[in-house]
Amino acid sequence: MNYYQVNIPNPGNQDQIDILIAQLAEAGFESFEEAETSIIAYIPEKDYHDQVLSGIEYCQLPVVAKEITAELIADRNWNEMWESNYPPVMISDHCIVRAPFHECPPGVQFDIIIKPKMAFGTAHHETTAQMLQVLLETDVTGKKVLDMGCGSGVLAILCSMKGAAEITAIDMDEWSYSNTVENAEINHIKNIIPLLGDATLLKAPMQFDVILANINKNILLNDMSAYVGVLSVDGSIYFSGFYTTDLADISNMASINQLKYIDSCSENNWVVAHFIKQ
Repeated sequence: MNYYQVNIPNPGNQDQIDILIAQLAEAGFESFEEAETSIIAYIPEKDYHDQVLSGIEYCQLPVVAKEITAELIADRNWNEMWESNYPPVMISDHCIVRAPFHECPPGVQFDIIIKPKMAFGTAHHETTAQMLQVLLETDVTGKKVLDMGCGSGVLAILCSMKGAAEITAIDMDEWSYSNTVENAEINHIKNIIPLLGDATLLKAPMQFDVILANINKNILLNDMSAYVGVLSVDGSIYFSGFYTTDLADISNMASINQLKYIDSCSENNWVVAHFIKQ
């Protein structure tokens, strides 16, 4: 799959950057880089069109719009780009997410190796890092887990390392699917079931004790009923990939779907929200 690389002038303020990235994610962009002078966003070629930025007010400012550029990036160039700039990420003091070419420091309990590809979920973004932190504090021993929008498979891999019985990892992107398969093999994980597709795959007799959904607001709202349909009573679901200002909308839809709000946390205005099925 080919991707468009879109370069947008950096707003300069971190809050504005976070808002811009959240809006780009809702518009279909999948991965982001923050450079000194620009925000670099990547979107599948099939989803790119001339009006893809039309709903983002910042991108419509004349001084910004004239500086925006878009370039089609072939598959073969993506790995080289990621591997040239992919620092390891420490979560708390006992979990590391690193590339195969990095060394693991001593004393790390969970050593997760992620081969850099187009897949979202390298722990460099707040939402992935937050979800990993939440999982470190969550008991998944013996539980069946669904990782919805699995990206690189990093969340599923940590669940396996923490003793989950079985993890179903679903993503609609071919890169993410293949990257999850590859990363599971690299980490010697045998109990991840990778599936290529979306929420339409969620049907009886599927049943999960824990669901992780780190995607974006629009997809979460649209597919929430499908998630709840395969969640066990008293099971936990964690939503992420949306902005703090969107928490009310997520909570309202959750209430409609018989989910009870438990708690939430945020970093740089990105949220992880925990609900339980009643």
